[in-house]
Amino acid sequence: MSEIRFDGKTAIVTGAGGGLGRCHALELARRGANVVVNDLGPAMDGSQGTSDGAKAVVEEIRAMGGTAIANGSSVADDAGVKKMIDDTMSEFGRIDIIIANAGILRDKSFAKLTVGDFDIILDVHLMGTVKPFMAAWDIMKGQQYGRLVVTTSSTGLYGNFGQANYGAAKLGLVGLMNTLKQEGAKYNIKVNAVCPVAATAMTENLMPPALLEALKPEYVTPGVMNLVKEDAPTGTILSCAAGGFSIAQIRETKGAFVGTGDALTAEAVAAKWDEIADDSVLQAFDNGSGHTGHFIRMIQEAQKG
Repeated sequence: MSEIRFDGKTAIVTGAGGGLGRCHALELARRGANVVVNDLGPAMDGSQGTSDGAKAVVEEIRAMGGTAIANGSSVADDAGVKKMIDDTMSEFGRIDIIIANAGILRDKSFAKLTVGDFDIILDVHLMGTVKPFMAAWDIMKGQQYGRLVVTTSSTGLYGNFGQANYGAAKLGLVGLMNTLKQEGAKYNIKVNAVCPVAATAMTENLMPPALLEALKPEYVTPGVMNLVKEDAPTGTILSCAAGGFSIAQIRETKGAFVGTGDALTAEAVAAKWDEIADDSVLQAFDNGSGHTGHFIRMIQEAQKG
């Protein structure tokens, strides 16, 4: 199998001053990429920090012979994102890869969350991915090349107590990916999601030491390299933890046609609930049209009798 290389490519990794982002940035540099190490350095709740972590990662990259620059912009700030993109283009002249990794937490049960707790999480996780992608989109279209990665979470895919704000943002990123994979296809822009479980500053207080040791962030990075390589997939959700990898998918049951007009009542739906919920046959759709087509076929089959 040929080595995965990124020679001549330029990658931006947000939230790369530590944890997963640092591991992604270092590995991209080892494999030949020019790397922009972005990190505002906030505390886990989003309060102000410094970009010293980004500068330290740049020094690590340069010490091993790689090429990198640091950027301390907030991914949630329009002017900051513009500076990140402008600095990258000024230094390297192109943007091939963006791994949107920056994140913070405001964990509370839903009863204790405020609208502000939602706003800041959506600003950093969701809009902090949208803004860099949007700023680089025309650049990638012009190049006829782009590799984008969103960082989702099992909380977004499956839920987790005390993380309604975080889960809403993380599943929103899957929706973003599902549309951008279609809009970017003709421009050779591929968009994927990583769903990591790793020992980072965001998880160090949530897991016992032995488990944290097994969940090294560097064990996620090899999977991410496969999401940004030349022949990367697109529209894939790659789950990664402790050296294990799997693909997550949104699937739907075959379902059942209940009826129309007077025959379609809440009781009629209840009578067919077991058939509607039967998960012995599951299907995934490439786009919303595929989902609509599923119901059109169901109607047509019912009309045939």
